[in-house]
Amino acid sequence: MVASAAAARVAAEVDETRDSVGGVSVLRNAVEGAAWTFVYAPGAGSNLRDPFGQRLAERLPDAGISLVRFQFPYQEAGLRRPDGPTTLLAAWRAVLASSRPTGGTRIAIGGRSLGGRVASVLASEGASVGALALFAYPLHPPGKPDQLRTAHLTAIGCPTLFCSGTRDPFASPEELAASAALVPDARVHLLDGADHGFATLKSSGRSREDVWDEAAGVLVEWLGGLEGRGTFKEPHTQAPPAEPSPPHQVRGKL
Repeated sequence: MVASAAAARVAAEVDETRDSVGGVSVLRNAVEGAAWTFVYAPGAGSNLRDPFGQRLAERLPDAGISLVRFQFPYQEAGLRRPDGPTTLLAAWRAVLASSRPTGGTRIAIGGRSLGGRVASVLASEGASVGALALFAYPLHPPGKPDQLRTAHLTAIGCPTLFCSGTRDPFASPEELAASAALVPDARVHLLDGADHGFATLKSSGRSREDVWDEAAGVLVEWLGGLEGRGTFKEPHTQAPPAEPSPPHQVRGKL
């Protein structure tokens, strides 16, 4: 009910359209003359109306950033079990191809948890994008730090933002920093007290909505800082440095 009300408010306040690409629903919040278009995919247990995606739809257009949101085929069908890698990547490619901006607008891709993980694989395979934003990146299954999902990270050639909670069982702050250092141009932002779903403890003095706002603000600020930089090379034409330098870390305020 709350999500539906938020969705109606977003649609009323910004230019939101809905269409279908490859059999999956896509929401577009277009901004005329936008510097960036951000294409976002939700986590495994969410869908097109992912609450964090809704918050991005409230924040990004006001900052001059267009937003494209979509859901994967299994989410479209109302299923709980995620599609296989081939299907997930095919959905990402199709939506990305349909979202190519015109003029001087750059395109960034990313998502929360599974949505971001698949976007990172797409970026590592040479997708032509200007930036990659990973929220609550699932570095490894909870309790299984030896099963790292990092083999493809060195092939990512665009600036990359890692934004996760300090209580995320899928990646501790230390693990996240070490893995982000594999990406030639990475920044890590830690959301104090947030877990994988961006929930917080009552003792923290802030809500999940506060965390959403912080994460959205970090994305806006980070993309804004990239606007003056030159064209980014594709990952397959830019070799990663022999000894990657540690990413810039920022710890969110309580």
